[in-house]
Amino acid sequence: MKLISGEYSRMWRNEFNMYVCIKDQIQNMNLVIGCTVGCPYCYARNNVRRYHMIDDFSKPEFFPGKLRLMEKERPQNFLLTGMSDLAGWKTEWREQVFAKMAENPQHQFLFLSKRPDLLDIDTDLENAWFGVTVTRKSELWRIDALRKNVRAKHYHVTFEPLFDDPGEVDFSGIDWVVIGTMTGPMSRKVRTSPEWVCSLTKQAHAQGARVFWKEDLAPIMGDDMIQELPDAYSRVLEEQRKWHK
Repeated sequence: MKLISGEYSRMWRNEFNMYVCIKDQIQNMNLVIGCTVGCPYCYARNNVRRYHMIDDFSKPEFFPGKLRLMEKERPQNFLLTGMSDLAGWKTEWREQVFAKMAENPQHQFLFLSKRPDLLDIDTDLENAWFGVTVTRKSELWRIDALRKNVRAKHYHVTFEPLFDDPGEVDFSGIDWVVIGTMTGPMSRKVRTSPEWVCSLTKQAHAQGARVFWKEDLAPIMGDDMIQELPDAYSRVLEEQRKWHK
């Protein structure tokens, strides 16, 4: 199945023309560590316990000293909620972060939440991307809540880990869709179906969103991986390449 065509998609591959790891395109900046959602498969909670990052993962902590990392001139794509949920951020934390983002337009910044119903954000930042995580059909409400409660320039949705077939999805206003499966020990029991991935991809493309299959889908989907990036992210990566010349 070939879903990519023409100028529409931007695909990034390594020197061996294989699929790429999303972590090579988007780096984590964990300004806040801790989350109140309590997902049973949470890798962040396990890492915090293993490395003793904070005392209680259920009580998010803000590390404002890391804001200086945004001052780097070399452009980067940053995920700011790799170990937290945006809904768990205090308003004053968010305001500090947004102010620093506005001062550093060379970067692109991504946020994710599983509780968009708790958000109330209004921003015109061009380099801010707000998204939700959806793991099953019963969580599709999060996409609607994102569009309702976050008034912003850019939206994205991550389907990871995908536990069942989401069925029909309204991707209106969504710029980017990321799809992945369960990893780690639980991957032996939970496996994303190729049919679900293909259905989401076709729907997203039909509604104008780009799609990125995470590297963990390769054993399921094969080597012809779809890994599209928004233009803003691609421009950052192109600038990064210039810095290495």
